[in-house]
Amino acid sequence: MQIIGRDREKDILSRCLHIERPQFIAIYGRRRVGKTYLVKEFFNNKFSFYSTGITQEKTAGQLHAFYDSLEIYGDEVGTIPKDWFEAFSRLRKCLSKESVYRDPVSGKRVVFLDELPWMDTQRSNFRSALEYFWNSWGSSQPDLILIVCGSATSWMVKHLLDDHGGFHNRITKRIHLMPFSLLECEQLCQSIGMDLPRSQIIEYYMIFGGIPHYMTLMDERLSLVQNVDELCFKSYGELHNEYNNVIRSLFKKPEKHLAIMKALYKTKRGMTRQNLSAIKEIGGGSVLTKNLEELEQSGFIRQATLYSEPNNIYYQLIDPFSIFSLHFMQQEQISSWTSFFGSPGYYAWRGNAFELVCLHHIEQLKTALGIRSVETHEAGWQSFDNDSRAQIDLLIDRKDGVINLCEMKYTDDPFEITKIEHDKLKHRLSVFKEEEKPNKAVHITLISANGFKQGPYNSVAQNFLTGDDLFRF
Repeated sequence: MQIIGRDREKDILSRCLHIERPQFIAIYGRRRVGKTYLVKEFFNNKFSFYSTGITQEKTAGQLHAFYDSLEIYGDEVGTIPKDWFEAFSRLRKCLSKESVYRDPVSGKRVVFLDELPWMDTQRSNFRSALEYFWNSWGSSQPDLILIVCGSATSWMVKHLLDDHGGFHNRITKRIHLMPFSLLECEQLCQSIGMDLPRSQIIEYYMIFGGIPHYMTLMDERLSLVQNVDELCFKSYGELHNEYNNVIRSLFKKPEKHLAIMKALYKTKRGMTRQNLSAIKEIGGGSVLTKNLEELEQSGFIRQATLYSEPNNIYYQLIDPFSIFSLHFMQQEQISSWTSFFGSPGYYAWRGNAFELVCLHHIEQLKTALGIRSVETHEAGWQSFDNDSRAQIDLLIDRKDGVINLCEMKYTDDPFEITKIEHDKLKHRLSVFKEEEKPNKAVHITLISANGFKQGPYNSVAQNFLTGDDLFRF
């Protein structure tokens, strides 16, 4: 069983094998994050029944695919089911046979329905048939494990997890599969024979985020820079059109989702709902509410606040690969990553991208600071005085009476605090204290990807964290 990380998820699946009650497990998360791989590897690709939905296929095609699976697992009717009620009725008969495959250790019958949202085509009664299958039979089978999986996270949340109808409280376990951390990326990198130092793994994360599938596409014979060129900038590259393909596979009408992401890409701080609704291509009302929820549930955007404006919600684009695609590929700013590498534009991009990597590893930063168990609130901050130009991208407000003002730096060599940098940090600290008047201690916290150089101005900061700290558990 070659599963990198996913300890919590493996533990959930393992416990379900030993619970003497029927289990209905919903696994969801964005496309390419490894949902199908997790289930297939954990169960050694052996199920009592397995079938998967087909993207952009109508009801007839979905039923045909399900029929093919029924035949593989012992159905002998010889015709395509006329509807989903018949399909699940025949599945029940297959699962009731003495010859049905059972997990060799637990004796459980494991049913895996992959890409469930794609099966739910318009006016197909799929959800009603699945509900009837589970409520009338499956929920009374103590040796049955039904695992359903879907990349359309909003569908999974709305129709299964938060359903107030027939599926209400029917899900016994939910697994929201998240992208890999840097440590998990390093472990995956080693397992596929990629010899990358941690600095390059951080750079990989700046481009691709923690999506395992993207790393498995890399050619171990090429450098990271060459791999980026081959995957993203060549017309034949596997990820050349990935951004549009992912969005269009997740949402039935993706035009407004794409418009929202394009608008958010243009602003680092983010935009309020009011700002977004003023854009013609986006609009407002309940449609905007739905689109924002779907993008947030799928992990593309997040809600954030400024320390000085805690009641104003800003929406930020936080998916590294989406930002990279919008910045370099959608606008065709460059044609080759190899030629762009090492240019002034490259270094400017890298500095901003490293800040996003840190935002995705708040728990690791808290561990390095020794405050993993302390309740905290993370926010940005910007001075009211435009002339001061004081801004802090990450502020950790701690319940134990401390505020960490985080400054993130990515340099090839150990970062040196010069007199100019020292004065900038002191200025930000001074403006922050003057405007916010916090009743807590304020610590300047520096995060440098490649460490620090000792110097006379290092005393300006209380905490020094390095790229290695981002690889903590």
